Amino acid sequence: MPTKHPENPEGRKVIPIAVADDSSTVVSLYRSERSIYARHVSGWFNQWRWAMVWATQLVFYGIPWLSLNDRQAMLFDLGARRFYIFNLVLYPQDLIYLTGLLVICALSLFLFTAVAGRLWCGYACPQTVYTEIFMWIERKIEGDRVARMRLDQGPLNAGKLARKSAKHAAWIAVGLWTGFTFVGYFTPIRELATAVLHFSLGPWEWFWVLFYGFATYGNAGFMREQVCKYMCPYARFQSAMFDRDTLIVTYDEARGEARGSRPRSETPAQYHAKGLGDCIDCGLCVQVCPTGIDIREGLQYECISCSACIDACDGVMDKMHYPRGLIRNSTQNGITQKLTRSAMFRRVLRPRVLIYTAVLGAVSIAMLASLLLRASFKVDVVRDRGSIARMVGQGEIENVYRLQIMNATEHGQQYSIRVAGIEGAQIVSDATATVDAAESRWVPVRVRTPPGVLTPGSHPIQFLVSKQGVSPEQLTEKSVFLVPR
Repeated sequence: MPTKHPENPEGRKVIPIAVADDSSTVVSLYRSERSIYARHVSGWFNQWRWAMVWATQLVFYGIPWLSLNDRQAMLFDLGARRFYIFNLVLYPQDLIYLTGLLVICALSLFLFTAVAGRLWCGYACPQTVYTEIFMWIERKIEGDRVARMRLDQGPLNAGKLARKSAKHAAWIAVGLWTGFTFVGYFTPIRELATAVLHFSLGPWEWFWVLFYGFATYGNAGFMREQVCKYMCPYARFQSAMFDRDTLIVTYDEARGEARGSRPRSETPAQYHAKGLGDCIDCGLCVQVCPTGIDIREGLQYECISCSACIDACDGVMDKMHYPRGLIRNSTQNGITQKLTRSAMFRRVLRPRVLIYTAVLGAVSIAMLASLLLRASFKVDVVRDRGSIARMVGQGEIENVYRLQIMNATEHGQQYSIRVAGIEGAQIVSDATATVDAAESRWVPVRVRTPPGVLTPGSHPIQFLVSKQGVSPEQLTEKSVFLVPR
């Protein structure tokens, strides 16, 4: 049974919150934990959120259906160990590019957070995007905030059962389509669609479609703000990237306090004479918040900077004929020092931001240059362990090697092989190789040196592999030539 408390007479489920160290200050130890019924809000920031929903989902759902060079434009073929990203064909050996991409994403997150707070969380995070989609479905089927509260509190009847069933069916459909699309990045999506229609998916494909679909259904449909508040580590370490010049969602306490209702016809002079500020204490900023916080209590780690409270408050200010901006995107210095918007923007170029920008720019340029200068083929040289150095013919020394040539293009290529570094060394096996598109081939190579040229021991040698055609390239790989005693 929930514990009853003088401030919690109904005995509702409660969770503890922090207690002030000052014993003279009385702080409530309890706060009721409730379901959050976020109210729909329209406004400039809501339009931007939906623009990001459309942009991210068009990219996610659309890219697997694009074709390029008679194949899927983006496909991570784990079985063949090839990763097709439009015109790029990457191999497991190219893992360095994934590392570079992760570094760029991390630095971008640090930079954006230092400048403008949790923009990623509020507008582009998959948890936020899918929660917005699921909440839209919920509003369309069950109604807005008040209608959903009445439906949940009402008795179970045919109407309630029908609405709940329709909502969950729509949620499950979105979740399964999301899981199907996710798997479509690893299995050609057209083949996957055919397999789904014939119920012939493999066990791993079934697992990942259902797993990813269930994760979407559970996170966006049920857990919602719990993911942001308790599961996401970003909320916990974001304060390390904030400073007093970071742009955040803020409540202008000096202008808004003290709160209180008043007639719309009351002039500022009249309600100021009563000791009231511009906040009419309507509570809409709390009702529209997807994490259920009250921004008027100051910056809280649960705030995801979605700015829904700004849209709600601006709408109320318009109706009351007050200036907008009681809740706005500002900085702590901007609020306390009453800085203008231009003055706040001038503080953006501070050391932390400049360092993040410089490092991010350097890493991005280096990775882009590496991709542009990346060779269209790779060569690995391995000595044939089954055939050691041997003497043949009239005292000639022969070593056997195996060259692995990987064609990173989507067209068959022909390569020529030469040796350098040892006077008189020559290839006595076939010195050309043809490798199919996006394939690799092991090529045996026999190298001989004239008698008496080399002393016993190991000697450095280079293999020069050239791509033939209109855009010739050449790679050099080092090895050793052994001379027996």
